[in-house]
Amino acid sequence: MAVETVELEHVPSSYRIYLALFRNVKNAAFLHQQLLARNAGFEYAFIDASTIVSRIHLLSAVFKAVNSSVNGALRTPNVHSETVVSLSSSSNIADAYRRFGVSPSTTDLFVVKIAFPSDSNPVPPSADAISQHLTDNVEGDAVPATDDTIETITDVRTVRKSYKLNGLAWLDNIKDELVKRKEIERLVLGGMALRGV
Repeated sequence: MAVETVELEHVPSSYRIYLALFRNVKNAAFLHQQLLARNAGFEYAFIDASTIVSRIHLLSAVFKAVNSSVNGALRTPNVHSETVVSLSSSSNIADAYRRFGVSPSTTDLFVVKIAFPSDSNPVPPSADAISQHLTDNVEGDAVPATDDTIETITDVRTVRKSYKLNGLAWLDNIKDELVKRKEIERLVLGGMALRGV
């Protein structure tokens, strides 16, 4: 099965969070087009996996988006676009889509589906239905969304640019890559948390 069910603390039980990671994606342009066309069948958060440093980085954005949804505070059309925007350390929505969302050149792709009952959709799709839809529509290899896998995908230069972490001599001077990665994660999470404060 391509889809993992993720449990997050403090998320209402009516919300179900599903996560998938695909490598060697061949049809990112098609998926990007579905988003631009606002195709309701493709209501997912499609995130370029090279922009993510860890599971906690991604799941922090999911949590922020769900929280905004629960509290009626979405700044974007839905909880999925809100997830992409929640990754950003700035308030510029278009910039967040450009930096973190799927693009026609994306080859590694996170797919997040946040399912919950709504007036228009009282019975949200099941994990099996989501998994089947992704299997049918994403041309790529499903892989486990572990930190070890994410580490091989992250484009650290892009992440540092997106979160304005360049020119930090103390960070550059850390020789232990694991320690440096944890510091980058901490700075990224801090940047996301401080946005709009």
